[in-house]
Amino acid sequence: MGMPNRATSDEKFPTEETTMVLSRRIVDGEEEDVVVSDSFSEALELNSSDQSGTMTRYLIPHSTAELVEEIIDRWDIHPVLADDLRHAKQRPKIERYDGVLFMVLKNAFYLDDEEEVDFSEFHILVKGDAVIIICQGKRLIDGARIPEDRNELNRLFEESDWVHAEDKDLLALGTDTLVYRLIDTTVDGYFRVLDGLQEDKDQIESQVFSGDAAAAERIYRVSQEVIDVVHATMSLKRISETLTDNAADDLVDDSLKPYLGDLDDHLTRVVAEATELRNTLTQILDVNSALIAQRQNEDMKKISGWAAIIFAPTLIGAIYGMNFEKMPELKWTYGYPLALILMVVVAALLYAAFRIKKWM
Repeated sequence: MGMPNRATSDEKFPTEETTMVLSRRIVDGEEEDVVVSDSFSEALELNSSDQSGTMTRYLIPHSTAELVEEIIDRWDIHPVLADDLRHAKQRPKIERYDGVLFMVLKNAFYLDDEEEVDFSEFHILVKGDAVIIICQGKRLIDGARIPEDRNELNRLFEESDWVHAEDKDLLALGTDTLVYRLIDTTVDGYFRVLDGLQEDKDQIESQVFSGDAAAAERIYRVSQEVIDVVHATMSLKRISETLTDNAADDLVDDSLKPYLGDLDDHLTRVVAEATELRNTLTQILDVNSALIAQRQNEDMKKISGWAAIIFAPTLIGAIYGMNFEKMPELKWTYGYPLALILMVVVAALLYAAFRIKKWM
């Protein structure tokens, strides 16, 4: 058996197409050192063991066609599942083919400056005592960016809290514990995303009531992100329901059932909060539209009022500007100042009337 590949201090991935598999065995609840391999076959060989209580999780930070085809070949993957593995951009789901559990997860990370939710897709394969995590994006399951430096990636993989201290007793149950922890880590990320979106919602409310014209565009933009979160979490909820049904059918060990119930409760909260946030943004948009219409109505009142005020002296001037011969006022000594006074008085009366009606 060959020695495991270890990363040097300055080693980086030349391109995203670099084939690399990180693996880590869990023996009797204790995690061993990370092993770096150049192929899936090599990783299987380095981690082969007949020892009981041993599980291995494999991380493929950059999915490549070469690695996917190697996994399909080594695990004799069902053709339908193989087709799914070759394609990304799928919704979260869980399926089982010939003893292989296939799961698609999408974690979420909120980019506050851009006000965007960054989704990363993962393909999870479970067979026997092995779990394969294939990253389809640029982030790990806990939301951390996949670094170019191999040493940094090793450190993240070693320090990841996907397996908690309290899980060590549960690890005796097999890979179900790892599957539960992967989903739970994904769900935790959605709570942080909702916190960021909730903060944006509070800022939007202030914008709306301050009369900021940019509020409507921001509402639409944030609403679209919330809708994406709702769709993703609804799909995750179906995965949780499937696992809960398996627990009800005694397909899952009794010790793990309370954890799956807690996971389903968390997802129910996420879905409820995301749906409530979407409804709230819809209501804010309605309020913003009503406030805009109200401001426009106020503006029209002012425009109409000033038009009436200007029209009155214009009418008086137009009448006396017609120059008919039989207009006695034109011959009066005080005709001109009287016309000016009349214009001012009428304009002042109209202005006072509009002020009383709060049109001005």
